[in-house]
Amino acid sequence: MNLKETLLEIKSEFTDYFKEREAEINGSLLAVLSGENLLFLGPPGTAKTQLARSICQTIEGGNFFNYLLTSFSTPEEIFGPLSLKALEEDEFRRNINGCLPTAHIALLDEIFKASSAILNSLLTILNERKYHNGREIVDVPLLSVFGASNELPEEDESLEALYDRFLFRYRLSYIQDDENFKSLLFREPDDFRPTANIQVSEMEKLRKSANFLPVDPDVEVIITELRKNLQLQEIEISDRRWKRIVRVLKVAACSSGCPAVDRTMALLLQHMLWNLPEERETIRKTVFKLVVSGGTNTEKLRLDAEDLKTALSIALKNELPVGVLCDSCGEEFQLREKLELHHTACPNHSYTLRQEGNSRIYPYENLIREIDSLHERSGKKNTLSQSQREVFEKEFENLAGRVNRVKQRLEEEKELLRNLMDANIWLSTPDRNEALLLHDTGSAQLSGTEALIGEIKTLLGLQHKEFRSGEFRSAKSGYSDTSDPHASKIEAKVQVPDSGSNSSGFMKGLGSRFKLR
Repeated sequence: MNLKETLLEIKSEFTDYFKEREAEINGSLLAVLSGENLLFLGPPGTAKTQLARSICQTIEGGNFFNYLLTSFSTPEEIFGPLSLKALEEDEFRRNINGCLPTAHIALLDEIFKASSAILNSLLTILNERKYHNGREIVDVPLLSVFGASNELPEEDESLEALYDRFLFRYRLSYIQDDENFKSLLFREPDDFRPTANIQVSEMEKLRKSANFLPVDPDVEVIITELRKNLQLQEIEISDRRWKRIVRVLKVAACSSGCPAVDRTMALLLQHMLWNLPEERETIRKTVFKLVVSGGTNTEKLRLDAEDLKTALSIALKNELPVGVLCDSCGEEFQLREKLELHHTACPNHSYTLRQEGNSRIYPYENLIREIDSLHERSGKKNTLSQSQREVFEKEFENLAGRVNRVKQRLEEEKELLRNLMDANIWLSTPDRNEALLLHDTGSAQLSGTEALIGEIKTLLGLQHKEFRSGEFRSAKSGYSDTSDPHASKIEAKVQVPDSGSNSSGFMKGLGSRFKLR
């Protein structure tokens, strides 16, 4: 049985026993494989200790250390008592057997209550996997430390440094589903011991192999864009943390049997970037949007199409079908924009139409309805000046081209995305489903946008116009064979499209070319 098959068997055993903990199980195993530390935030009684102990049992010959820290805990309780024999020889050395420096997996409960006497040595172990035992520097076999806490640390530099050492972070809650709850109480045995195990030598070999694994260009773009996005939200991630994150992604890809770090691996970033629990959902949504379709904002495309249609409708109706006379002040209007400005300044004025046989006086709202009705009855399709028409046609061609490129990318992407996620053993079932749902939502939004594009085309009278070759050319796919998600090399740097500006900026852009309102 190879490593991937072993990991799948372990995951299956754990998810069958630990209900509603799939993401935490995946993170725990990946943390151990990559040599990183993991933090569980949540109330007592959520199986944190049992999960950490069971993970240790999957390691052949693994030693487990578990301790509940308090503000009164001493170094002797964590690192071992002083060696009396060493003291007789005038040496300060601890007897570390059976304590943290000899463990493969450790669970430190209420870790942020550690005293300052413990913190210095603990930070060195967490970061460097070394322990200063007197004058001797001991290599610690520690694969991962599981920290557990009911609350985040208070503002304290030493505790913030400790918090930063935990790359993986999970917020745990009690079981929600009734069937899972009944299974916990009445069907599952209390004693769980995994049958599959991994050798430490296999993990070391995996990490060495992972170091040489390439990272797909689109993953580089996703990480770069994500960092910019977080900085705008004043969420700062240290350079050291980013470097460790990339190393974890390489281990995840290598253990999945993938020849490169693809973008589905980037979905794991949601568990490694938040500092405060309230940041989790924002970061999660941002990560998913960047991974699915490279961050293409189909909602923004729809808003841009609506704005273009609105601007075009206003421009087409700017020339009034008949003259309008203000019955209150006598001012006459030929353009709709002048009429709207007058109404803004004099909201209580009423109006009459310069129309033979019509002496009716209209309040403004009724006047606008009558004007719109006259426009429709006249069958007049186009009142744009030549300069306006050129601008609108150019905007339409650009927008239609963007929509067409996104459409083709979405069509090509779904099967590719599914294949990549099938190869990725570290994604939880909810994450897989959400990624596919996000893709389908984007496709549905794009269908509505295409309908708007058709309406704009009709308004401009472009139904029969042939566009120049290249105006609707789709973006080149990074993969040529969707049946093998890693068969081809990416031919060009992947860009994150259509996510920079908002819809109001689009309208302002049109308005700067000519007056619409």
